[in-house]
Amino acid sequence: MALPADFTLVEQDGRPTAVLSGDWTARGLFDAGIRLADALEKTETPVFDLVGINRCDTAGAYAILRAAGDRLKPEDVKARREVLRLLELVFAAIQVQPEPTVRPGGVRALLERIGRGVFGLFADGYGTLVFLGHLLSALARSTVDPRRIRWAPVIALCERAGLDAMPIVATTTFFIGAVVALLGANMLTDFGAQVYSVELIGISVMREFNILITAILLAGRSASSFAAEIGSMKMNQEIDAMQVMGVDPYEALVLPRFAALLFTIPLLTFVATIAGLVGGAIVVWIVLDLSPTFFLQRIVDYVGATHFWVGLSKAPVMAAVIAAIGCRQGMEVGQDVEALGRRVTAAVVHAIFAIILIDAVFALIYMELDI
Repeated sequence: MALPADFTLVEQDGRPTAVLSGDWTARGLFDAGIRLADALEKTETPVFDLVGINRCDTAGAYAILRAAGDRLKPEDVKARREVLRLLELVFAAIQVQPEPTVRPGGVRALLERIGRGVFGLFADGYGTLVFLGHLLSALARSTVDPRRIRWAPVIALCERAGLDAMPIVATTTFFIGAVVALLGANMLTDFGAQVYSVELIGISVMREFNILITAILLAGRSASSFAAEIGSMKMNQEIDAMQVMGVDPYEALVLPRFAALLFTIPLLTFVATIAGLVGGAIVVWIVLDLSPTFFLQRIVDYVGATHFWVGLSKAPVMAAVIAAIGCRQGMEVGQDVEALGRRVTAAVVHAIFAIILIDAVFALIYMELDI
């Protein structure tokens, strides 16, 4: 039965003695430490009799030391060996003074920050190469043995990343095509060349805006989703459990997402192209009074399908980059929610940056090839 902490002050051998009893623990302490400190306030050299203590933990030992203050001397303490050892440990712990953190300032702080940034850049590059190696190994194993591919999650992810994204992709590119048509009509009318608005819409939508808008939307939609899903599994140690059971997380989690985006981005690019051309055709019809039949015929005669295939050729690269960045950031999540938030944000930012960079590289390549 637990007894509350208590004490009595008596005279033994002509010296005031504090006789402690009960459980000097976090549960049984209550206000005994405060009462003991008040009772010993005017006592110079008391003796502490701790033999009657039933149980004692660090909370009780700290209360005794705080009440005794500087008046506690080892030779004036009577207690069992384990209680004495506990008092020594707590006393040593409370004597440790925290060392103030001196933050460097000026040029040194700037150089340290730059150094950490460079080190983080190389560490991030190394982690990317490691992730790419695991992904290529899983892809090679699945290519050699297609039975290893988990088609059920691939189909489910295709629906989530592809079919569910069609409305937002179509709506966005519709208004992008309408805005391009409106700007082209207003500017080209001043030169009497408003008919060339059709070529402007066709080339910009079919060559650039279809794949660029689709990829950016999927970067914010799918890359963040992949990072959050895999990251939450990493936090809950589900990925560690998969590895213990002999399941490769790259085959079970990363490869289906990689394949899903690879299958769906060309379809979404086609939908974006149609929606952008429709938006441009409607604006041209309303503003310039050019019929949709004329618009379509001029697209066929003067724009052609080459620009569409140029835009579509970027789709597999964009899909691979978005899926890889999202999954890789999810794999890097630590054990706290803050790390999950940072990685999800990093997935979106890195994916959008990579998309714009890849689009610029493709533009330079096709410009050199005169396509």
